[in-house]
Amino acid sequence: MDPMSPTALVVPNELMDRIGSGLNILRDHGKKVQKYLLKNRKFEVAKKSLTSIVNIVLIEAKDLPDAPANGNSGLYCKFKLGGESHKSKQVHKAKPIWRERFNIHLYDDSSLEVNVWHKTKQKNFMGRCVIDLSQLEKEKTHDLWQELECGFGSVHLLVTLSGSERCLPVDNVLTLTNGLHHEPPQEEKFQWYRLDNWNEVGQLTVTVHGARGLTALNISGNVNAYCVLELDNSRIQTHTVRGTSEHNWNKNFNFSVNDITSALDITLYDESIIQSMKGETIGKVSIPLLRIMNNEKRWYALKDRSKKHSARGNCPRILLEMSLVWNPVKASMRVLSPKETRYIQKPPKFDIPLIYSNLIFIKNIFKFFQNGNEHYKRVFEWENQEKSICALLGWLIFWYFFRMWMTPLLLTLPFAHYWLTQRNNNVPVPLYQIADEEYQEEEQETKDDKTIKSRINELQDLTITIKTAIDYVVSLLERIKNLVNFSVPYLSYLVIITLIGLTIALYLIPVNYLFMALGTYKFTRKFLNPTRVPNNDLLDFISRVPDDEKMKQWRELKVPEPNCNSSDPAKSR
Repeated sequence: MDPMSPTALVVPNELMDRIGSGLNILRDHGKKVQKYLLKNRKFEVAKKSLTSIVNIVLIEAKDLPDAPANGNSGLYCKFKLGGESHKSKQVHKAKPIWRERFNIHLYDDSSLEVNVWHKTKQKNFMGRCVIDLSQLEKEKTHDLWQELECGFGSVHLLVTLSGSERCLPVDNVLTLTNGLHHEPPQEEKFQWYRLDNWNEVGQLTVTVHGARGLTALNISGNVNAYCVLELDNSRIQTHTVRGTSEHNWNKNFNFSVNDITSALDITLYDESIIQSMKGETIGKVSIPLLRIMNNEKRWYALKDRSKKHSARGNCPRILLEMSLVWNPVKASMRVLSPKETRYIQKPPKFDIPLIYSNLIFIKNIFKFFQNGNEHYKRVFEWENQEKSICALLGWLIFWYFFRMWMTPLLLTLPFAHYWLTQRNNNVPVPLYQIADEEYQEEEQETKDDKTIKSRINELQDLTITIKTAIDYVVSLLERIKNLVNFSVPYLSYLVIITLIGLTIALYLIPVNYLFMALGTYKFTRKFLNPTRVPNNDLLDFISRVPDDEKMKQWRELKVPEPNCNSSDPAKSR
């Protein structure tokens, strides 16, 4: 027998039987685990393919039945789509207004169920409605008023299906078309003579090609970025591009324009869970509709959360191509109606730098009027004879040729001044350059060597200046009110007699000659009375009328009657 030849391994039959039975047990357990995974919804969702992302904005409800008043109660809505459900906050009002946003993933089930509940010590069902999402157009915001089926009333919702389609297989060169054609909107629908739908003044088409220079907010170095486009209350979201530093979306979106003065807000987000919880954004940009150049493909620099400075990254930018058509007649009429309210807004925050800048702005306004009043007085005092002569001649010539129909033309003078100034500038300054210069100036101002004590003193002086100016304006308005309500009858009757005399003068004498005479009187007062103090006749007259604080001081108290029965306290001692 060859010692190198393999020998057969002898295995007992009992061991083979045990191994066979063990394999059968594992196979049976495997089938049970497989059945459990298929029945479990959480694992079932992982096996399904994502169809779309449903963005729901719950606005309000109306005509709901009266809820039982049992102490502290609240109305809330509950959304259910497939195995995913969301619940809104409770509103303690008979006409609830929520204004909340929800994102739900759409898989196979397209029936969105909305239930309205009233919660006290126990839950009371108010009504429900079912929305078939398969009947809604994708990548478009739908404004819906849904009637409740099992109750009374209706619910106001904004529903958008977005992020459903993947981008085309393209290369990384974004300057080419990459197989995507930008389709501009139809101009025939928005000609100036088409006045059928006044709520829709135009249409905007946006092509989001891609982005470059985005900063990774995670450890891997890649950004799972998606883009959100918002125009007023319309909101559309792209799909997420994962595992790359060069993002290509190549998506076309259409927006209905209700206000030509609105702006398109574009925000880039990272899909990671940590950044979603923090609410961090990769970059933002706002583009006014009136600045859009049709069919122009260009890069837009991304800004930070404040939209004032550049976002973090290597020159973060996004490539867009937009086209806008609009009806000028409907757009002109639309600006005369109230602006559309954004349903989802950030709550206001206490911003100390903003308050400080607003106080400085108010202070500058008061200084402007104060300096204007001083220059106005100097002209009448003939401190500069050339200016005074020119002002007097201009005043007389203006009122000699003035007619009432010229009044609207006078209001166009500020526009003509700035229009001619900008027209004479041969090299226009880009807006981004102006913003950069302002940002540099702000940085230089913040770098000034100022101690905390000096800043507090400046804020104190600023507050006192504004308080003094506001007190003066309030006192002036109170004096006018007291003049009208006969707080000082002599002054009130004097005003009435003066107004009656002015009415007779306007009836008999043309208004042009009256203003010419008034100007001549103003300019000749210096020669008639050289020792006079510069003043304003109207303000001097109003200063004679007491304000409310002075009226409280002038109020007479009731004279107390002497008590004869009471003894002298000195004697009682």
